Amino acid sequence: MDKPGLSYKEAGVDIDAANRSVEMIKKWVGQTIRPEVLSGIGSFGGFFALDLQKYREPVLVSGTDGVGTKLRIAQMMGVHDSVGIDLVAMCVNDILAHGAEPLFFLDYIAIGKLDPVLVELLVKGVSQGCRQAGCSLIGGETAEMPGFYRENEYDLAGFAVGAVDRSRLINGSSIADGDLLLALPSSGLHSNGYSLARKVLLEKAGMELEENIAELGRSLGEELLCPTRIYVPAILALLEACEVKGLAHITGGGIVENLQRIMPSGLGAVIDSQAIEVKPVFQLIEKLGQVDKSEMFRTFNMGVGYIIVVSPLYHDKALKCLHDKGEKPILIGRVEKDREKVSIQ
Repeated sequence: MDKPGLSYKEAGVDIDAANRSVEMIKKWVGQTIRPEVLSGIGSFGGFFALDLQKYREPVLVSGTDGVGTKLRIAQMMGVHDSVGIDLVAMCVNDILAHGAEPLFFLDYIAIGKLDPVLVELLVKGVSQGCRQAGCSLIGGETAEMPGFYRENEYDLAGFAVGAVDRSRLINGSSIADGDLLLALPSSGLHSNGYSLARKVLLEKAGMELEENIAELGRSLGEELLCPTRIYVPAILALLEACEVKGLAHITGGGIVENLQRIMPSGLGAVIDSQAIEVKPVFQLIEKLGQVDKSEMFRTFNMGVGYIIVVSPLYHDKALKCLHDKGEKPILIGRVEKDREKVSIQ
């Protein structure tokens, strides 16, 4: 008698597990749905009806990103329900920098062996991030990839789409000499610089993720998995309250490179490093790794997650609005002409 042929499941891909995952994540997806969403989970595409009464001349702004090697920390600790927040944050904070309101989000999960419980935890985090940002999780893809990823490995990617009226699009073009730089604090490393952080803390210093660190006030693993902050509610409120000339999401490249991206030709900025409250985790990495200060500022956010450029005329109004939204903004510098670069002093 002929032996039965191989099945897809025996090759490492379990369609039944994928179907169970879809059923388990429906409740988390449902918590993010805005009125403009027309489709449910399981369609070939996600439908979103743009509110044309809200936008006179709408411009769609899109962004995509991942979580990077922070995922390695999550996998080492077996904690999977917060990195989805990071995924959303990295995307929505970017499109927010152009004044866009995040409308909907899509995720992509690539995994070695599909575990419905693990997928649910990942999507739970994505759902929480979407709710913080006020956008809908409108679709996604889960790809089981045996032989490409190990059984307990996964990667995440995200895609955000937002909208802004053309007349309110922010691109930094109106930034002028003498404008002020307001900073919103980060929660820690956010989702950048983890390759250096792991090299210093885990390899060179030999620290354990479960180890309680006095300087941090919690375990190293808890510190490294602290989710990226989502600035959408505060910034959208600020845009309604006063004129904002520029916005910068401080990610890889730090303050210098991300702020430089929005500066018009002929203008630069001076940052007062003494005004920045550098968080203990950065001080720990700098000390244990003997990392040069300039390299620290080029790799990490150093405690600054977002920078807002406003005219001095709007300084007080901007501070009040941000304080009302629960933020703790600080003045960290100003725009100066004839510099052509951002410098930290």
